[in-house]
Amino acid sequence: MADVTRRSFHGLALLPVGAAVLGAAPAPGRADQSATATEETPAADFRSGLQDLLDLHGVPTDAYPHALNLFCDLGAWHAYGVPGPGDTAQLGGFSGPLYLAEEFPWYLSRAISVFALTDEATGAQVDLSRERAPELHSAPGVLTQEFRVDGLRIALDLRYASNRTALVRATVRNEGGRPRVLRAHWTGELLRHTTEPIRSAPSLIPTPTGVAVVFREVRLQKDYLTTSRTRFETVHSTPLDTAVDGDTYRATARRPVGLAPGAQARFAWTESYTFTDAEAAAARTTARDALAHPQRVADLVDRRWEGYLRRALDGVVPDRRRAGAKAVQAIVSNWRSPAGQLLSDGVTGAITAGTYATGLWAWDAWKQAVTVALFDPRLAASSVESVFDHQVTAAHPTRPWDAGMVPDVVFYDDPAAGGKLWNERNSKPPLAAWASWRVYERGADLAFLRRVYPKLLALHDWWYRNRDHDRDGLAEYGCTLDPANDSFAERKGPACWESGMDNAPRFDDAGLVPNTDPRGTPVGHSLTQASVDLNSYLYAEKRALARISRALGRPEAAAAFDRDADRLRDTVRARMYDPQTGWFYDLGDDGRLVTSAGKGIEGAIPLWTGLATAEQAAAVRASLVDPAQFATPLPLPSVSPQSPEFDPTAAGYWRGPVWMDQFLFTVSGLHAYGYHRDAAALTEAGLRHARGMLGDAPLRENYDPLTGEGLNTTNFTWSATALLELLRGGITRNT
Repeated sequence: MADVTRRSFHGLALLPVGAAVLGAAPAPGRADQSATATEETPAADFRSGLQDLLDLHGVPTDAYPHALNLFCDLGAWHAYGVPGPGDTAQLGGFSGPLYLAEEFPWYLSRAISVFALTDEATGAQVDLSRERAPELHSAPGVLTQEFRVDGLRIALDLRYASNRTALVRATVRNEGGRPRVLRAHWTGELLRHTTEPIRSAPSLIPTPTGVAVVFREVRLQKDYLTTSRTRFETVHSTPLDTAVDGDTYRATARRPVGLAPGAQARFAWTESYTFTDAEAAAARTTARDALAHPQRVADLVDRRWEGYLRRALDGVVPDRRRAGAKAVQAIVSNWRSPAGQLLSDGVTGAITAGTYATGLWAWDAWKQAVTVALFDPRLAASSVESVFDHQVTAAHPTRPWDAGMVPDVVFYDDPAAGGKLWNERNSKPPLAAWASWRVYERGADLAFLRRVYPKLLALHDWWYRNRDHDRDGLAEYGCTLDPANDSFAERKGPACWESGMDNAPRFDDAGLVPNTDPRGTPVGHSLTQASVDLNSYLYAEKRALARISRALGRPEAAAAFDRDADRLRDTVRARMYDPQTGWFYDLGDDGRLVTSAGKGIEGAIPLWTGLATAEQAAAVRASLVDPAQFATPLPLPSVSPQSPEFDPTAAGYWRGPVWMDQFLFTVSGLHAYGYHRDAAALTEAGLRHARGMLGDAPLRENYDPLTGEGLNTTNFTWSATALLELLRGGITRNT
């Protein structure tokens, strides 16, 4: 199966904030409501069999929390669903939208723009609920509704015209035998929270072209963040008058449309969510252009998604294509464009995650980028760089000694702006050079490698400067000198977070030691154990840095990285492997392996990175295929069931549940050592037993290894990226 290459990939460039997907901006004009042959929607065969990959049906009942799945595109900060047949009051509208109040997801409405028609002859509204079998669907890149009622065929679709603007089209066709005169109108109602000041934050106001929601400034750093410039606005191609009554509005077309039998009328409007006055102005330009050429927008969106699926599903067997397409849809819905302190397009963890919905996590970004590069190398490259935008430099005002470090997670608001979720108390495992090289192999250009190379070098150096306590060449996870790390407990938590395996039992008994530079100046803290996964990742980073160095014409640097990699490989083989149990473990500062918590999935990482000997790999493989150890019904739990700390529940988190990134790394490691049959069997068991993974259920953050139940966050990106890789063969090459 072929990866995208730099020669074969021709993708849509990432959009500046508010920019439309249209190639040129036409002059403003009124959208034609009459039917024309040139505006017929082209056949979209690429979506055949791909409807409702993820169940997006339903409308919110509360502004918060979030039980629904959503669709988003182009990195927009608002998202939609589709009403179900029983949501009669919202038929003709799209659910929501959910909007991101900088760092937190909230629902604005059950459906902010419900399209309806009134028969001018009778004064009666066309009742869409009379359609016994309405077509209410989602498909890659589009949401659709279709009704046949009262002699009319009414069809709606929603696509994104830009990273701030959705375009909605409605087509009304007279399929009856008599002329009709119909007047369109749109209604909506705000969905308010129950407590202040969030309850009073949004307000409806009429505009000459529709309706807008303006916001009061609310700065609840752990719940809700808006300013007086935050705005949601609809713009219609149809001249209309809008009346607002408290939390409800009605926008009515000034003129009715007459439809002879067989004739049709078209309506279009945009829905934009913006954070600044400049974004709002750009969104109005987008609206003008999109409403002037709505079919052009639809065609561009469809061509982009056709390319996404053609590339992403290359090599996926026919009966698994729906699952692969679902993975792509989940990934794209978690794409966020630049906003606030987020300077580059990147892919977040999950738009439905509540508190942590909009953050860019370092190792998430790097792992996810490798898979994103299958279908959009430009977005993948930007995703890698999105976290490097905030790499600490020697000019940092408060922590210059951390030059090279990449923060754990970054959000819309940085600490200087009062952000409470942005975290510089620790970093995340180093997968950046590996990701950069794989993104390059899958389609990014050499300029990308040139941009990230010095940043990769600085990050690699930081690990050895600030996280190798005894200077023995084996690094430890740890934490920074952040003011919040002001006690043992407050340091221990971030030091464990730095592993990405927050509460893994291998860290239960670990202590902390201070780290200093050669002059004795404090620079951070390390756990009292060198972690096998960390040093395996650093081995992989050295190999990747060697490849990047060669690609950039730096053979001496490449040779040096390869020599360092050889030394680290030999050290891990000799010091971090236990021949009695046939497993790799962390190494305590007393020189003994940390085995008391039992076997953790991190012990399989040396296979993925390729540093294990053939004999060591064979022993690890024996544990991985043992039903009493890692071959559970849903295989490859984060901790073996034989561990005294095994907990497969949601609360267990990294003490038992299956995480799909580690699942992917493990089966890829088995492939790397020639255990293809075992890898395939584990992969198939994982796909079949992870509840809902191959169906229309959301992809979960992790899974119960005994029951297959999905746990914790829904619509989790790295589960989606792992799924797509597994469907393509389960090989994420590292060496």
